[in-house]
Amino acid sequence: MLTLLADLWYVLIPLGHIVGAVGVTIDAVLRKRQVPAVIGWVGLAWLAPVVGSVLYVAFGINRIQRAALALQREPVLGDTGEFRAVQAGGEFLQSLAVAHPSLPALPRLGFQTTGNPLLPGNAITPLRDGDEAYPAMLAAIAEARETITLLSYIFDNDPVGRQFADALIAAHRRGVQVRVLVDDVGARYTRPTIVEPLTAAGIPIATFLPTRLPRLFRYANLRNHRKLLVVDGRIGFTGGMNIREGHWLSRRPASPVRCLHFRLEGPIVYELQRTFAVDWAFATREALDRAPWFPRLARAGHVVARGVPDGPDSDLENILELLLGALSAAQDHVRIISPYFLLDDVVLRALQVTAMRGVTVDIVVPARSNIPVMDWAMTPQFALLLEKGCRVFLSPPPFDHTKAFTVDGSWCLIGSTNWDARSLLLNFEFNIECYDAELTRELETLIDGRIAAARPLSAQELAQRSWLVRWRDGVARLGSPYL
Repeated sequence: MLTLLADLWYVLIPLGHIVGAVGVTIDAVLRKRQVPAVIGWVGLAWLAPVVGSVLYVAFGINRIQRAALALQREPVLGDTGEFRAVQAGGEFLQSLAVAHPSLPALPRLGFQTTGNPLLPGNAITPLRDGDEAYPAMLAAIAEARETITLLSYIFDNDPVGRQFADALIAAHRRGVQVRVLVDDVGARYTRPTIVEPLTAAGIPIATFLPTRLPRLFRYANLRNHRKLLVVDGRIGFTGGMNIREGHWLSRRPASPVRCLHFRLEGPIVYELQRTFAVDWAFATREALDRAPWFPRLARAGHVVARGVPDGPDSDLENILELLLGALSAAQDHVRIISPYFLLDDVVLRALQVTAMRGVTVDIVVPARSNIPVMDWAMTPQFALLLEKGCRVFLSPPPFDHTKAFTVDGSWCLIGSTNWDARSLLLNFEFNIECYDAELTRELETLIDGRIAAARPLSAQELAQRSWLVRWRDGVARLGSPYL
């Protein structure tokens, strides 16, 4: 009997390897867009018997496509009648061309990419670190009268997270309708999670794309990386900041993290609420598609803005296309600040060409991030950027989680997206494209301050690294799509 079972395994394992490898080959060729990715997955499936096929099922394109199709089946909210009165698009193109002469084609590109119109009359205020952002967010929650929607990748059950939970519970008890959505992986950075006390208080809360083995999939695909807070449908907050103690620097947290968030008023708040509503409908099947969630919105400032959702569904590559378009339109200078900077060849080459055209390209990244392997993987591409004229600056501790992209002092992109493959291809993100010289100059002043405190990276420094360090960094870069 044992001999028969052994003989059977000798047949089943090779057969399983062949069936799995053939299946991976067919699926990867049909579904993956990039030839190197197809070659990589197919090679892994054939050269690593059984294991390669299992890894493809766990991390490959199949999982992305299935979830993307599920999201596409969810009802996508149209514009409410109240909101159409303040929407605008083409009528602004001529005035924008005059105000921003170096970026005449970007407004059209943004619409072609997202289908969302440019919205005039917004007030957008940068909030530095949790010291400015959290008090403003908590004050808005305390003043809420009708609705609160909150979406965060990470919502820790720590002193800051519990302060937000207490504010949400107090709003719920005074009759405000509250909805909270947290990414399933991000919710589990602390145990017990913040989900338990909010659920116990009766607040509707859901997790996005629950993962069976969250501890093993901290870097799993398809995470909801958006950060959105909307109060009464009129006041919004978005940017790069999660809800966790590390961002509130004046409280001297054990692991301090710098970041940038934004307070918004005006028509653009509709885009934040609509994005939350679509994600909430997917997670809970509850439709938030009318008043009081979507009130009439009036102009509140002078910023012209567009909501730019991005994710591995119908919004795939929205941000990627906008980044490439903005780089091609730049005439004088580009400033980029990102906690992670790990690009594919297309974006890398676009940055090189932009610098070669004579545009000043300044890139600010942390001298040391919170993920050592990310630092290793990022380093090899810096040599390629420096040799074409880009400038790279390494900001000192604390870890800088700030995300911003500015062009020619008149256009900026703000939101949750990092300059890496995970944000550009795998995560669900939300950003705002802004046409406003005052806001852009304020961001450039902030980035200039980071540059003044940073250390410039030189090609000579990179060349002097030992071969062992360079080999380590090169190997780490091979895993860039999943870092």
